Amino acid sequence: MSIDIYAADEQHDESVDLERWAALANGALTDEGVRGLAEVSLIFLDEPAIAALNRQFMGKEGSTDVLSFPIDNEPEPSGRVPDAGGSGPGEQPLPEIPQLVGDIVICPAVAARNALEHEVTLDDEIALLVVHGVLHLLGWDHVVDEEAERMEAREQVLLARHNRPTSS
Repeated sequence: MSIDIYAADEQHDESVDLERWAALANGALTDEGVRGLAEVSLIFLDEPAIAALNRQFMGKEGSTDVLSFPIDNEPEPSGRVPDAGGSGPGEQPLPEIPQLVGDIVICPAVAARNALEHEVTLDDEIALLVVHGVLHLLGWDHVVDEEAERMEAREQVLLARHNRPTSS
């Protein structure tokens, strides 16, 4: 039973260590209670591509640093389900189907500008965006000040636990 992170780099603005960011996402998901078979996509895009997603799904113009697209799972049916297509008593159990948690999309070019503004390294900014994206997938939000403070505190805990420093 594991969490599969499908990482893809579909941009050429900044160098991205897919293994590192997939491991960080995996650690954050595990700490947040994701268990069993689960799948998350972690995709790095250029500014035009993330701007198109931002417009299409968020109704906002321009590029952004991170977008999260949680996949809302339907609850499992309970009780008897006569139309489920089983063959009856003695049938073999179906294999476990992976939980599709969702997709995280990050724009390294925007992250690079944010890193300069916040006076941190690009790796530190991307690490924050990965964890931020994971928390959004799992229902965390920062619309209200109290929610934002709790989310930022949780991000710091997860980063301290799972973000490995770069070797110089």
